[in-house]
Amino acid sequence: MSAPRWLAHFGLSRPPFSKVVADEELWVPSSRKKIVDRLVEGCEERGHVLLTGEPGIGKTCVLRALRHRLPEAGFRLTYCHNATLGRRDFYRQLCLALGLSPSATAAAVFYAINQHVRELGEERVHPVFLLDEAHLLHQQVLEHLHILSNYEWDSAPLLSLVLVGLPELRDRMRLRKNRSLYSRVHTRLHLGDAAPDDTYEYVAHRLRLAGTDRDPFDADALALLHEASGGRLRDIDRIATDALKRASRKKLKRVDRKLLEAAVDVDMLD
Repeated sequence: MSAPRWLAHFGLSRPPFSKVVADEELWVPSSRKKIVDRLVEGCEERGHVLLTGEPGIGKTCVLRALRHRLPEAGFRLTYCHNATLGRRDFYRQLCLALGLSPSATAAAVFYAINQHVRELGEERVHPVFLLDEAHLLHQQVLEHLHILSNYEWDSAPLLSLVLVGLPELRDRMRLRKNRSLYSRVHTRLHLGDAAPDDTYEYVAHRLRLAGTDRDPFDADALALLHEASGGRLRDIDRIATDALKRASRKKLKRVDRKLLEAAVDVDMLD
C-alpha cells in the first residue's frame, strides 16, 4: 500500500501527528518535565498522586513518561481506564488487569487484590495503580479507595494510587465525604495551559520523528496553531494534519497563516 501523497510531498516517512507513538519517542516539553519528575518521585516514595488537567493537555503523555521512567525492577504498573463501573465491577476489572481470577462477590474480589498487594510487598515489588478518567469514578468507588490503600493499620505503604482526570476531580476530592482519601494524597499536580514555545517544540519534535528537520509551518501559522488549539495536543494534531494536506493539494511546500486559518475554520465547524 503506497503512502499518502501529502507525506511524499513533504518528504515525510509517516504521518507526523499520528496517535501512534512509542514510549521512547514521547515528547515531554521543558515546562512539563518537573511534573513528570514529581510524579516519579511520588511513586518512588510509595505515596499517592493526584494529576488533573483539561482534555488533550497531555495527561496521557505524562503517564506514559512515568511508565518509561520507573524501573521495571521493583515496580508493577497497572493501568485502569474504565472508570464508570460500580464498585464490584471496578475491582473485577482491576483483578483482570493484575492477572487474577475475579471472584463473584465484591468482598472476595477485594480480598484477592488485597492479598496480591501483600504478596508483591513480600517480593519487594511496589504496585502502582494508574486510574485514568478518575473524575468519572462512581462515588462508592471513590469512597472505598482509601480502604484499598490502608495496610497494617495505615502504617505500611504497600501500593500507590495515581488518580488522573479533569479539574473537577480535584473538586470532588475536596468534598467532605472524600476527605479520608484526599488526606492520603501528598503529591497533588495540575497540568496548566501550554505555552507557545511548548507548541513549537512539539510540532518540531513530531516532524523530526516523521523524517524531516524542515519545518513546513511559517512563524505566523505556528502562532495561530497555538492560539487555536490552546496548546492541546489532540487539537494540534488534527489542525496541523489538515493544514499539511491542504498545502499538499495546492502543491505548496509551506503552510502560511492563510492555510492554517482555513484548517481552523473547518475545525471550528465540527
